[in-house]
Amino acid sequence: MTPVFRELNVAMRQYRESTHTEAVGSALLSQIGELAQIAGWIASDAGQHAQAERVYRIGIDAARQADNGPLVANLAGSLAYQFSNTGQERAGLDLSRAALDEAGADAPAKTRALFFDRIAWAHTRVGEAQPAMRALGQAHDALADADDVEAPTWAYWVSREELEVMDARVFTELHRPLRAVPLLTHVLSRYDATHAREVALYRSWLAVALADANEPEQAAEEARRVVIASTDMASDRITSRARVVLHRLEEFKEVSEVGDLLHDHGHLLCA
Repeated sequence: MTPVFRELNVAMRQYRESTHTEAVGSALLSQIGELAQIAGWIASDAGQHAQAERVYRIGIDAARQADNGPLVANLAGSLAYQFSNTGQERAGLDLSRAALDEAGADAPAKTRALFFDRIAWAHTRVGEAQPAMRALGQAHDALADADDVEAPTWAYWVSREELEVMDARVFTELHRPLRAVPLLTHVLSRYDATHAREVALYRSWLAVALADANEPEQAAEEARRVVIASTDMASDRITSRARVVLHRLEEFKEVSEVGDLLHDHGHLLCA
Protein backbone atom coordinates (compact mmCIF):
# COMPACT_ATOMS: atom_id res chain seq x y z
CA MET A 1 0.00 0.00 0.00
CA THR A 2 1.44 3.37 -1.01
CA PRO A 3 1.61 6.21 1.54
CA VAL A 4 -1.32 8.07 0.03
CA PHE A 5 -3.61 5.08 0.53
CA ARG A 6 -2.52 4.88 4.15
CA GLU A 7 -3.19 8.60 4.58
CA LEU A 8 -6.60 8.18 2.98
CA ASN A 9 -7.50 5.35 5.35
CA VAL A 10 -6.32 7.39 8.35
CA ALA A 11 -8.39 10.39 7.27
CA MET A 12 -11.49 8.24 6.75
CA ARG A 13 -11.06 6.59 10.15
CA GLN A 14 -10.52 9.95 11.82
CA TYR A 15 -13.73 11.29 10.28
CA ARG A 16 -15.77 8.24 11.30
CA GLU A 17 -14.41 7.78 14.81
CA SER A 18 -13.80 11.30 16.14
CA THR A 19 -16.12 14.02 17.37
CA HIS A 20 -15.70 17.32 15.57
CA THR A 21 -17.45 20.54 14.68
CA GLU A 22 -19.22 20.98 11.36
CA ALA A 23 -16.34 23.08 10.03
CA VAL A 24 -13.73 20.50 11.03
CA GLY A 25 -15.87 17.72 9.59
CA SER A 26 -16.17 19.56 6.28
CA ALA A 27 -12.40 20.08 6.19
CA LEU A 28 -11.81 16.38 6.87
CA LEU A 29 -14.22 15.42 4.09
CA SER A 30 -12.42 17.70 1.64
CA GLN A 31 -9.10 16.17 2.71
CA ILE A 32 -10.54 12.70 2.06
CA GLY A 33 -11.63 13.87 -1.38
CA GLU A 34 -8.21 15.28 -2.25
CA LEU A 35 -6.39 12.17 -1.04
CA ALA A 36 -8.84 9.99 -2.98
CA GLN A 37 -8.08 11.90 -6.17
CA ILE A 38 -4.33 11.29 -5.77
CA ALA A 39 -4.83 7.64 -4.81
CA GLY A 40 -7.22 7.08 -7.71
CA TRP A 41 -4.77 8.61 -10.15
CA ILE A 42 -1.96 6.35 -8.88
CA ALA A 43 -4.14 3.25 -9.15
CA SER A 44 -5.34 4.21 -12.62
CA ASP A 45 -1.81 4.84 -13.88
CA ALA A 46 -0.82 1.39 -12.59
CA GLY A 47 -3.68 -0.20 -14.55
CA GLN A 48 -5.73 -0.95 -11.42
CA HIS A 49 -8.87 0.57 -12.89
CA ALA A 50 -11.44 -1.08 -10.62
CA GLN A 51 -9.56 0.08 -7.54
CA ALA A 52 -9.20 3.55 -9.01
CA GLU A 53 -12.94 3.78 -9.68
CA ARG A 54 -13.74 2.66 -6.14
CA VAL A 55 -11.43 5.27 -4.63
CA TYR A 56 -12.64 8.03 -6.93
CA ARG A 57 -16.23 7.30 -5.89
CA ILE A 58 -15.27 7.43 -2.20
CA GLY A 59 -13.77 10.84 -2.88
CA ILE A 60 -16.83 12.04 -4.81
CA ASP A 61 -19.11 11.10 -1.91
CA ALA A 62 -16.84 12.85 0.61
CA ALA A 63 -16.48 16.02 -1.46
CA ARG A 64 -20.22 16.13 -2.04
CA GLN A 65 -20.86 15.86 1.70
CA ALA A 66 -18.42 18.74 2.18
CA ASP A 67 -20.40 20.76 -0.38
CA ASN A 68 -17.18 21.24 -2.34
CA GLY A 69 -18.41 21.40 -5.94
CA PRO A 70 -15.07 21.95 -7.68
CA LEU A 71 -13.52 19.01 -5.82
CA VAL A 72 -16.49 16.78 -6.72
CA ALA A 73 -15.97 17.83 -10.33
CA ASN A 74 -12.24 17.11 -10.20
CA LEU A 75 -12.84 13.58 -8.92
CA ALA A 76 -15.69 12.92 -11.33
CA GLY A 77 -13.62 14.33 -14.18
CA SER A 78 -10.70 12.09 -13.24
CA LEU A 79 -12.97 9.06 -13.34
CA ALA A 80 -14.44 10.27 -16.63
CA TYR A 81 -10.91 10.54 -18.04
CA GLN A 82 -10.24 6.92 -17.01
CA PHE A 83 -13.48 5.82 -18.68
CA SER A 84 -12.52 7.64 -21.88
CA ASN A 85 -9.17 5.84 -21.97
CA THR A 86 -10.39 2.34 -21.10
CA GLY A 87 -13.13 1.55 -23.58
CA GLN A 88 -16.02 3.35 -21.87
CA GLU A 89 -15.92 6.41 -24.07
CA ARG A 90 -19.60 7.32 -23.94
CA ALA A 91 -19.67 7.00 -20.15
CA GLY A 92 -16.57 9.19 -20.05
CA LEU A 93 -18.29 11.89 -22.07
CA ASP A 94 -21.45 11.82 -19.97
CA LEU A 95 -19.50 11.97 -16.71
CA SER A 96 -17.17 14.74 -17.88
CA ARG A 97 -20.18 16.88 -18.74
CA ALA A 98 -21.78 16.11 -15.40
CA ALA A 99 -18.54 17.08 -13.66
CA LEU A 100 -18.66 20.57 -15.19
CA ASP A 101 -22.27 20.98 -14.02
CA GLU A 102 -21.31 19.78 -10.53
CA ALA A 103 -18.52 22.36 -10.29
CA GLY A 104 -21.03 25.20 -10.40
CA ALA A 105 -20.96 28.50 -12.24
CA ASP A 106 -18.75 30.10 -9.57
CA ALA A 107 -15.92 27.55 -9.81
CA PRO A 108 -12.45 29.15 -10.14
CA ALA A 109 -11.22 29.84 -13.66
CA LYS A 110 -8.38 27.28 -13.47
CA THR A 111 -10.77 24.50 -12.49
CA ARG A 112 -13.26 25.37 -15.23
CA ALA A 113 -10.40 25.26 -17.75
CA LEU A 114 -9.48 21.78 -16.53
CA PHE A 115 -13.06 20.52 -16.74
CA PHE A 116 -13.52 21.84 -20.29
CA ASP A 117 -10.23 20.18 -21.28
CA ARG A 118 -11.53 16.83 -20.04
CA ILE A 119 -14.75 17.34 -21.97
CA ALA A 120 -12.67 18.03 -25.09
CA TRP A 121 -10.79 14.76 -24.63
CA ALA A 122 -14.01 12.85 -24.00
CA HIS A 123 -15.55 14.20 -27.23
CA THR A 124 -12.35 13.28 -29.06
CA ARG A 125 -12.51 9.71 -27.82
CA VAL A 126 -16.03 9.26 -29.21
CA GLY A 127 -14.98 10.82 -32.52
CA GLU A 128 -16.83 14.12 -32.18
CA ALA A 129 -14.36 16.59 -33.65
CA GLN A 130 -16.32 19.85 -33.63
CA PRO A 131 -17.54 19.58 -30.01
CA ALA A 132 -13.98 18.67 -29.01
CA MET A 133 -12.55 21.75 -30.70
CA ARG A 134 -15.24 23.92 -29.16
CA ALA A 135 -14.42 22.60 -25.66
CA LEU A 136 -10.72 23.31 -26.22
CA GLY A 137 -11.60 26.90 -26.97
CA GLN A 138 -13.79 27.09 -23.87
CA ALA A 139 -10.88 25.80 -21.78
CA HIS A 140 -8.58 28.55 -23.02
CA ASP A 141 -11.30 31.17 -22.55
CA ALA A 142 -11.88 29.99 -18.98
CA LEU A 143 -8.19 30.19 -18.12
CA ALA A 144 -7.99 33.69 -19.61
CA ASP A 145 -10.88 34.77 -17.40
CA ALA A 146 -9.03 36.56 -14.61
CA ASP A 147 -11.61 36.10 -11.86
CA ASP A 148 -11.13 36.87 -8.19
CA VAL A 149 -11.82 33.32 -7.03
CA GLU A 150 -8.66 31.67 -5.74
CA ALA A 151 -8.04 28.28 -7.29
CA PRO A 152 -7.67 25.27 -4.95
CA THR A 153 -4.18 23.97 -4.39
CA TRP A 154 -4.89 20.77 -6.36
CA ALA A 155 -5.27 22.88 -9.53
CA TYR A 156 -1.73 24.29 -9.24
CA TRP A 157 -0.57 22.58 -12.43
CA VAL A 158 -3.27 23.94 -14.74
CA SER A 159 -1.64 26.44 -17.09
CA ARG A 160 -1.69 27.64 -20.68
CA GLU A 161 1.18 25.24 -21.44
CA GLU A 162 -0.77 22.27 -20.08
CA LEU A 163 -3.82 23.29 -22.13
CA GLU A 164 -1.59 23.30 -25.20
CA VAL A 165 -0.63 19.71 -24.42
CA MET A 166 -4.28 18.71 -24.50
CA ASP A 167 -4.77 20.70 -27.70
CA ALA A 168 -1.98 18.68 -29.28
CA ARG A 169 -3.33 15.37 -28.00
CA VAL A 170 -6.76 16.16 -29.43
CA PHE A 171 -5.25 17.17 -32.78
CA THR A 172 -3.24 13.93 -32.82
CA GLU A 173 -6.26 11.78 -32.02
CA LEU A 174 -8.25 13.56 -34.74
CA HIS A 175 -5.40 12.97 -37.24
CA ARG A 176 -4.48 16.62 -37.69
CA PRO A 177 -0.68 16.32 -37.59
CA LEU A 178 0.03 19.74 -39.09
CA ARG A 179 -1.43 21.25 -35.94
CA ALA A 180 -0.26 18.59 -33.48
CA VAL A 181 3.43 18.29 -34.39
CA PRO A 182 4.43 21.97 -33.90
CA LEU A 183 2.58 22.15 -30.59
CA LEU A 184 4.12 18.97 -29.20
CA THR A 185 7.59 19.91 -30.44
CA HIS A 186 7.27 23.28 -28.74
CA VAL A 187 6.00 21.78 -25.49
CA LEU A 188 8.76 19.17 -25.34
CA SER A 189 11.46 21.76 -26.08
CA ARG A 190 10.69 23.58 -22.83
CA TYR A 191 9.22 20.86 -20.62
CA ASP A 192 11.04 19.91 -17.43
CA ALA A 193 12.96 16.75 -18.37
CA THR A 194 12.76 15.52 -14.77
CA HIS A 195 9.04 14.87 -15.33
CA ALA A 196 9.93 11.66 -17.13
CA ARG A 197 6.44 10.17 -17.18
CA GLU A 198 4.82 13.21 -18.78
CA VAL A 199 7.65 13.61 -21.29
CA ALA A 200 7.28 9.97 -22.37
CA LEU A 201 3.54 10.36 -22.84
CA TYR A 202 3.94 13.54 -24.87
CA ARG A 203 6.56 11.86 -27.04
CA SER A 204 4.11 9.03 -27.69
CA TRP A 205 1.60 11.46 -29.19
CA LEU A 206 4.34 13.19 -31.14
CA ALA A 207 5.39 9.84 -32.62
CA VAL A 208 1.83 9.13 -33.76
CA ALA A 209 1.43 12.63 -35.19
CA LEU A 210 4.71 12.28 -37.09
CA ALA A 211 3.52 8.97 -38.51
CA ASP A 212 0.31 10.65 -39.63
CA ALA A 213 2.46 13.36 -41.24
CA ASN A 214 4.31 10.63 -43.18
CA GLU A 215 7.55 11.18 -41.29
CA PRO A 216 8.30 7.60 -40.21
CA GLU A 217 12.00 8.15 -39.51
CA GLN A 218 11.33 10.88 -36.97
CA ALA A 219 8.39 8.93 -35.60
CA ALA A 220 10.64 5.92 -35.01
CA GLU A 221 13.14 8.09 -33.16
CA GLU A 222 10.46 9.39 -30.79
CA ALA A 223 8.90 5.95 -30.46
CA ARG A 224 12.18 4.40 -29.36
CA ARG A 225 12.40 6.92 -26.54
CA VAL A 226 8.88 6.05 -25.46
CA VAL A 227 9.59 2.33 -25.48
CA ILE A 228 12.76 2.78 -23.44
CA ALA A 229 10.84 4.88 -20.94
CA SER A 230 8.15 2.21 -20.69
CA THR A 231 10.74 -0.32 -19.56
CA ASP A 232 12.15 2.07 -16.96
CA MET A 233 8.89 3.14 -15.31
CA ALA A 234 6.14 1.16 -13.63
CA SER A 235 3.36 2.89 -15.51
CA ASP A 236 0.67 0.89 -17.28
CA ARG A 237 -0.28 4.06 -19.12
CA ILE A 238 3.15 4.49 -20.69
CA THR A 239 3.35 0.80 -21.60
CA SER A 240 -0.04 1.05 -23.30
CA ARG A 241 1.05 4.15 -25.20
CA ALA A 242 4.24 2.38 -26.32
CA ARG A 243 2.10 -0.39 -27.81
CA VAL A 244 -0.14 2.14 -29.55
CA VAL A 245 2.87 3.81 -31.13
CA LEU A 246 4.41 0.52 -32.28
CA HIS A 247 1.10 -0.56 -33.82
CA ARG A 248 0.83 2.78 -35.62
CA LEU A 249 4.30 2.36 -37.10
CA GLU A 250 3.76 -1.16 -38.41
CA GLU A 251 2.63 0.16 -41.79
CA PHE A 252 6.11 1.70 -42.19
CA LYS A 253 8.01 -1.50 -41.35
CA GLU A 254 9.90 -1.33 -44.66
CA VAL A 255 11.54 1.91 -43.52
CA SER A 256 14.85 0.89 -41.97
CA GLU A 257 14.49 2.96 -38.79
CA VAL A 258 11.03 1.54 -38.17
CA GLY A 259 12.10 -1.97 -39.07
CA ASP A 260 14.94 -1.80 -36.57
CA LEU A 261 12.58 -0.51 -33.89
CA LEU A 262 10.07 -3.30 -34.47
CA HIS A 263 12.86 -5.89 -34.53
CA ASP A 264 14.15 -4.67 -31.18
CA HIS A 265 10.83 -4.13 -29.44
CA GLY A 266 8.15 -5.90 -31.45
CA HIS A 267 7.66 -8.38 -28.60
CA LEU A 268 5.73 -5.64 -26.76
CA LEU A 269 2.95 -6.03 -29.31
CA CYS A 270 2.40 -9.59 -28.14
CA ALA A 271 2.37 -8.79 -24.42
